[in-house]
Amino acid sequence: MIQYFQRAAAVLGVVAAAVLLEGCAAYFNQPTRPQPARLGEETAVTSELRKLPLPREKVVAAVYKFRDQTGQYRPSETGANWSTAVTQGATNILLKALEESGWFVPIERENVSNLLNERKIVRSSMAQYKNEAELLPPLLFAGIILEGGIVSYDANIITGGAGLRYFGTGASAQYRQDRVTVYLRAVATKSGKILKTVYTSKTLFSQTVGANVFRFVRFKRLLEAETGYSTTEPSQMAVTEAIEKAVHSLILEGIRDNLWTVDEKQAKAAQEALAEFDTEKSVMSETDIYGGRDVVDPSRITLQPYVSALRYQGDYLTQGNQTGYGLTGELYVTPSFGLQVNAGLGSMGSEGRFRQSISTLEANLIYRPQAFRRVTPLFYAGAGVVSMRGERPISFLGERFWKVSGGVGAEYSLNNVIGLRATAEFHQPLTDKLDGRVIGRYYDYYWRGSLGASLYISRSGRRASSLKKAK
Repeated sequence: MIQYFQRAAAVLGVVAAAVLLEGCAAYFNQPTRPQPARLGEETAVTSELRKLPLPREKVVAAVYKFRDQTGQYRPSETGANWSTAVTQGATNILLKALEESGWFVPIERENVSNLLNERKIVRSSMAQYKNEAELLPPLLFAGIILEGGIVSYDANIITGGAGLRYFGTGASAQYRQDRVTVYLRAVATKSGKILKTVYTSKTLFSQTVGANVFRFVRFKRLLEAETGYSTTEPSQMAVTEAIEKAVHSLILEGIRDNLWTVDEKQAKAAQEALAEFDTEKSVMSETDIYGGRDVVDPSRITLQPYVSALRYQGDYLTQGNQTGYGLTGELYVTPSFGLQVNAGLGSMGSEGRFRQSISTLEANLIYRPQAFRRVTPLFYAGAGVVSMRGERPISFLGERFWKVSGGVGAEYSLNNVIGLRATAEFHQPLTDKLDGRVIGRYYDYYWRGSLGASLYISRSGRRASSLKKAK
């Protein structure tokens, strides 16, 4: 029993260390004094804007108002919060993105009344000293007007966490994901025609990680310690990245539709940029709102050889860990639901008490909820038989006992031929004679964990057909 507790404490320590080290960058950079002013950070898309092929001629663009159209206030768990969820200065961010791209000549329109008033002052001052013909030149007029705004801010689209506590020592982690969406459209000044509309989105990630110890190390001696940190992705950075991505997409869409042209020397670079953009759009057409992507054509027939470990629990006070092996076959009626047959050989026993070789055969219903994903969880349950065996696997001795079982697992598809699978199962024989002793009213039972390779014999072809229909 003491060894069991020591092992559990060791596992807990490893988990706590992994949780803390996962975010060590934030943990070891906590502010301890005031920080000086610095230049603004760049997003991952800023460099992509600067790498775009150069235009033949820059487009004069006007932005009157790029509004926050969400009407969303910052989420709060402590009560009302009247701070807006996203920045109200999105126009400034868009103008900066247009300048960074090198494709546009942004002109002032948001506060054009201030500009006109100042020009009146300049004109009246200059009129006293110069002729009327030498007054201010006319203002630039825009070839296109960029409209749109931040259309949504969705809080807590994904929340979750994990924690573990043992004898007053524990660690936990919680996370939350929000989402901001931006629409951007280009309008022709002369005709009012909407030339192109694009939309982009960006998630905001927040997490809280902590670990603590609270226990008596000896009589009247209490040890208490805790540590942790929280990080929240700034909404302004998320809005900036979404707007920059919208400008990047608008430029490439315009190149494809001949709304504007690239420099002749940049033709090859433009083709490469469009090819990368087409690949990105193809990937996004297969990606859901939570970032999951259907990339696997699910198998219809699967064979899985595996090795296993069995842990017995019965009428003996001590438990034992034994090994085994087996073969699983699966036939899927739909991409998610199927039938499973599992044949296994192994040993079951109690340390220093008994050891018995067993054979098992089960038939299960299996469900894989993410059949088209590279990683999918597995859930299955069914019934079968367990029997004692002799020296040879096909040599059965004694009685055969009915049992019910259930399990969970996960499968990772390496390619269209092979994958890896790990499972954990609970087996409940409908007898108390499994270990040769009948004590009390509870049945003997055992756990089985397995690790093996999944061989895909036949594919369903569902994903390929669905992609053809989408195209």
